[in-house]
Amino acid sequence: MNWRPDYSAHAAFVAPARSASALWRFLLGLFVAVVAYVALNELYFQTVYALAGAAAPSLHGNLLKGATPQAMYLLLFSFGTMAMAVAVTLRIVHRRSAGSLFGLPGRLWPSFRAVSGAMLLLGVALAVLPPWDMGGELAPNLPLSRWLLLLPLSLLAVLVQVSAEEIVFRGYVQQQLAARFNSPLVWMVLPSALFAAGHYLPAEAGENALMVALWAGVFGILMADLTARSGSLGPAIAVHLWNNVSAILIVSLPDDLSGLALYLTPFSMDDAAALRSWLPVDFALMLVSWLAARLAIRR
Repeated sequence: MNWRPDYSAHAAFVAPARSASALWRFLLGLFVAVVAYVALNELYFQTVYALAGAAAPSLHGNLLKGATPQAMYLLLFSFGTMAMAVAVTLRIVHRRSAGSLFGLPGRLWPSFRAVSGAMLLLGVALAVLPPWDMGGELAPNLPLSRWLLLLPLSLLAVLVQVSAEEIVFRGYVQQQLAARFNSPLVWMVLPSALFAAGHYLPAEAGENALMVALWAGVFGILMADLTARSGSLGPAIAVHLWNNVSAILIVSLPDDLSGLALYLTPFSMDDAAALRSWLPVDFALMLVSWLAARLAIRR
């Protein structure tokens, strides 16, 4: 039995990076990307605060928690500066276009649509399963009418956020490492470790910070696998999108990024025991989502 995954499409995904795959160039690219991101992000928020005028202090407080729809939109759309920084890096350091990060055009949109359909079907299946709860009743947050009115812009904002992260980690970092190293232990694990490090937030998650970072690392590996199987970012963007729609737009923690959520969990980030008891369920849902995505792309 052949247990090895079918990564034949990965070669075409990585091909645009091979002409400038020297390790020094990749390290320089990371440096340029970080500097460009910090500069663009600073410019973005300074512009926001300047436009807010006297309301800037209260806006800053809301931004820290993502407590209002306005704050959430500003936070989510700020991820666009991350994608812009990578585009600048590709042009300056690697002499190629940002479009080359997305993979095979003939697979990008079809796989995104197929996996999105699978994620929506999975969501419906979970909704009609026998009743379950999260340790208590969900608390209403936004009124349904307002939530529906905001939904198109909310979906776009989440799409910008997840696309930027996939462009960086499964696009730029995975492509450049795979162009230099053949082993998945390098091009799959190292970007996922960076992704996990970005989600290690002990100030917010407390004693669960390591578990949350581990969740992000495993998620990154699974998204790298889907990218290698499909030859495009389509499946990873789709899974990431609907995962974050669930966590940001449908049920969110009351003290963290709750401004666009329809409901709030009965526990907060400070309730370490309740959050820890929910994390294994989240791990299981992540694995089921990955399997559903694989079925959707038939790989």
